[in-house]
Amino acid sequence: MNRHWHRVCWTGLIAALLLAAVPAHAQNAPPDVVAGDYRARLAQYTQARRAYDEQATAYWDKVVEKRRARNAKRRGNLPIQLTDYVLTQPPVYTGPPRPVDPAAPPGPGPEEKPPIPVVADFLKAAAEQFGFVPERPASEVEFKRAYAQAASTAGLTREQIVGVYAFETGGNGTYDMQAGISPTRTRAISPAIGYNQLLSTNSVSLLAEHGNLFLSILRQKAKTLNGDAKLAMERKIEALRRMVAYSRTVPDNWNEHDRLAKTTPGGMGIHAVILDRDIGPLLQVQKLLDSAKFARAKRYDMPLTAAELELMNLTGDGNGFDMVTMPHDLRAQVPTANFFQQSGYERNPVARRTGVVAALIADIEGKMRSGAQSQGARDLAAAF
Repeated sequence: MNRHWHRVCWTGLIAALLLAAVPAHAQNAPPDVVAGDYRARLAQYTQARRAYDEQATAYWDKVVEKRRARNAKRRGNLPIQLTDYVLTQPPVYTGPPRPVDPAAPPGPGPEEKPPIPVVADFLKAAAEQFGFVPERPASEVEFKRAYAQAASTAGLTREQIVGVYAFETGGNGTYDMQAGISPTRTRAISPAIGYNQLLSTNSVSLLAEHGNLFLSILRQKAKTLNGDAKLAMERKIEALRRMVAYSRTVPDNWNEHDRLAKTTPGGMGIHAVILDRDIGPLLQVQKLLDSAKFARAKRYDMPLTAAELELMNLTGDGNGFDMVTMPHDLRAQVPTANFFQQSGYERNPVARRTGVVAALIADIEGKMRSGAQSQGARDLAAAF
């Protein structure tokens, strides 16, 4: 195949795709008619979208207002009532889609987002920015044993760990599983990786807040090693030390950690630690342990069930705790939207599908029961 023919084929394909985006009645119309049709459809879309955005902004502002009021009542030890929640479901956009500009050059449209980085991107950034190559486990069972040991040391139970794993991965997830990627799917839907699906922002936050603890654990392990194994561990510790330092170059808050994780090569590289057999289990366990500690700090003395721990893992500690402590008779009436930001809710099919808190909890518990029967979950349970 010569290059000229190949170039002609691609030019023809692009032209065909652009043509397909134009309505059939306009494909053979003069340019001024096509442009006029596009402007008319764009005006319809803009009007419909503006009306929806006004409704959505008012709704989500109300969610934030109610959440602040509930937090204030809790600080004052006042009871939470049904009227402390938004009781309607969020508005849904039902207008026309944004039309394709027939004069626009090929490429992403104005509402398309850049592709989500995948494991290969995290590994490349880690090697380039920190000289770090994660030490992979020899087998999935080896990683599960390290994960179970770290969880047990932290005081988390087998039921909690297996339940979260079963829900987050379906019961057969691998230590390097990324959200959206499986033997039958190849497109990532988020940067979340691992047994409890940590986001890249989680990795940055965990290193910023607990990096000294992780370094101390690795240094203690290095003392038990000799020869090449000891040298390899010392190199790993030095790379992790640089990552911890980089994670602390911004203020210690979620928005800054999110920016670092998503917009800098160093932040992207940090996420590769999830794949390391020594470091990955520590971060994933610490994320769950932080949730358990959050509940205890709020004077919630009952042990968290696996489903309750997952609520906090899924929606964030504050929002998850809000649901955990909700009176049971309110759960069937309160929409799940009360515990999300708009963007997070729109990306979460489980929250949208279940609709109310009682259905969300039942869905989590059902998925945990089902996933726990899978071989991966049984292997993890056996690792304890």
